[in-house]
Parts: sequence; structure tokens; C-alpha cells
Amino acid sequence: MKKLSTTLLLSTILKNNYLKRLFSRFFFGPYGRIFIKKKMQDSLNAKLILEDGTIFEGYSFGYTGSIAGEVVFNTSMTGYPESLTDPSYKGQLLVLTYPLVGNYGVPGIEKENDMLRFFESEKVQVSALIISDYSFKYNHWNAEKSLSEWLIENKTPGIYGIDTRELTKLIREKGSMLGKIIIDQDCNFYDPNEVNLVTEVSIKEKQVYGNGKFKVLLVDCGVKNNIIRYFIQKDCTVIRVPWDYDYSKEEFDGLFISNGPGNPELCDATINHLSDSIKKDTPIFGICLGHQLLALASGAKTYKLKYGHRSHNQPVILKNSKKGYITSQNHGFAVDGKSLKADWEVLYENINDDTNEGIKHLNKPFFSVQFHPEASSGPTDTDFLFDQFLDLIKNKS
Repeated sequence: MKKLSTTLLLSTILKNNYLKRLFSRFFFGPYGRIFIKKKMQDSLNAKLILEDGTIFEGYSFGYTGSIAGEVVFNTSMTGYPESLTDPSYKGQLLVLTYPLVGNYGVPGIEKENDMLRFFESEKVQVSALIISDYSFKYNHWNAEKSLSEWLIENKTPGIYGIDTRELTKLIREKGSMLGKIIIDQDCNFYDPNEVNLVTEVSIKEKQVYGNGKFKVLLVDCGVKNNIIRYFIQKDCTVIRVPWDYDYSKEEFDGLFISNGPGNPELCDATINHLSDSIKKDTPIFGICLGHQLLALASGAKTYKLKYGHRSHNQPVILKNSKKGYITSQNHGFAVDGKSLKADWEVLYENINDDTNEGIKHLNKPFFSVQFHPEASSGPTDTDFLFDQFLDLIKNKS
């Protein structure tokens, strides 16, 4: 009833020119600026310190606590509830380059198929959030709380008032670097790429979703909920298992390797299991970290990118064609396309920097992509890849 009343009130205001002018004057005029200034004065001072000694001063919002990690940036304009709950961001201090953040709040907790409907995992995964301008006021039909309240619930610090443009240019020039946000007390720098972050985000026990015709065994290295949603929508039963699970005795029609955080070379158990799987003929599909792990299992190499790909507008092209696609991406490592063995070929390439975006086996039903066809958030131009995977399963049946 409260939401309905708010909606009706806003509708009435927007239909009445006089009320609309008053509304605009409060939010965007001097009264609104006084409100924002008062909020900033109430905020604690905070600092972002980079490993090269650069210091950015701002204000604290969200959880009050110091934290360290790898500083990375994302250029997307929307989708912070999805990005912040993406397990691939584990251990990272995320910079959002879009200047205004928090204006549409955060959705409520609603479950569907045993997953949170509006998020990509069960909690905020980033170590901290770094933004230019935090919107203390928010409005959206689906919002139940502010971004700051949500970060407090998840014990995730945030800092605003930062010149994110200058910070992003610095990262582009020098590469992703370690950083720490200091609010209450100092802390040491921490490099998340030196630990196996997948162990922290992977499911602990096997779990089954849906009751579809095709059985897909999903190796969870930090899977996004929307990947599971796609499989369920396409008449699949999803058998989700931990990253180091020995699935050799499981019955399934297709093998899927999920996205996830960190250095792929540290996922030795998954790589070993995949090395056995590619000796067989069961269809395999990998996304993001899953793409890198499949490449490593095949004998190829991976390496760390200077500052990674994190955006909604990464252009990729299908190899030996003129078919280009706009994709959602979030990764700091990449596959060395030149290191592929003779029975594998490049499937997609990044148009911006020519890095590898996909591989395919020449004779067996195995393929993987670096980008996210399931998006959430971002464009879904390449969601047909789920259908291609299911076609491989059908052809093997």
C-alpha cells in the first residue's frame, strides 16, 4: 500500500505543472543542494590510497571500515545491483565511471527458483565501491532501500566525492593496481590475485535447479544467477557443483564451466577435471573464467590484462566473418590465442585490442567465450550461444 501511495503521489505531481515545478525546485534547486551539502557534512572523511602513493580524498558512505584490494573500473551506466553482486568482483575495489550512482536505490529480496530474483548472487561481492557522486535520494518502482543501507547490511565500505575520471585515466595508463580505502584506521595492501578467490565464492554442496529435459552439470567457480536462469528457461535441469567437485560419476548431457574471480591458474582442481573431460565427447561450454579454464586444460596459456575489460559495450567479432556483437564483460585475465594447440581455433576476438574472446575445438563439441552472453546487466546480443550449446547436446542425444 505504501508503494502504491508513493506511485500515485509522484504521478499526481508530474501531471500538475505547478506541483512539478515545486518538486523540481526542491530536488534540483537551492533546497536540494542544501540537503545534499548537509548530508556530505554528516559523512566521515575517507581516503583512497593507491600502491603508487597517489591519494584521493572523499567521503564515506555504506559500511564504516577500512579495506584493501585491487582497484578496477567499470564504465557501465546502469546495473550496479547486478555488478556489485557479481562474484567475479571478489576482492576488488570497484570504480564506477558513471558519475551519478544510487539514484534508483536497491531492489528488495525476492526469490525465484531458489535464487534472488534481482541480484547475481546472495550478497554484495565487491570489497568496496568507489564513485564520484552518491545520490542520497532515490526513486524507483522496485526500490526498497538505499544503496548506502544495502552496503551497510553487507559490511561493504563506499567512498564518494572522488574524481573518478582522473582515477580511471591513472589506471588506464599504469594498469590495475592495489589500493586501500582508509576510513577509521589504516590497513595493509592486499593482492587478491595471489589467492584462489574461487574457493570463497563457489557453492559448498551440490544443488539442483529446475526440472527440464536436458541435464547440464554446472561447475560453479562463482556463477551469476542469470546463467542458471537462462538454462532453466531453456528446459534444462541444472546440477550445480563446487569448483573442485569430481563429477566423473555424475550423469549429465552437457558440461558448463562458469565465470568467477581471480587468477585462473590457481584453479588446479577444475583444470585437472576439465583435462579429463576433453578426452571425451560430452558437449562443453565455458563463460569468462570458464573460458580461461577450458583453454588451460587444453594446453593453452593465460595472462593478466593491463586493466581488464569491465563494461557493457565491449565489441567482439566472430573470427573469419563480418559479424560483430556488443557484449558485457568483467575480467582481468585473458587467453593467449597464439598458444592454442593444433586441434583448437579462435572463435571470437575483441575489436578494441585484438585479445581473444572465444575458442572452439575443431572436431569435438567444445567451445567457450570470454564475454557474458547472459549479461545482467548489459546487452543480450549473444544469448544465442546458450541455444548453440543446447543444439550440441541435442545432436549428441
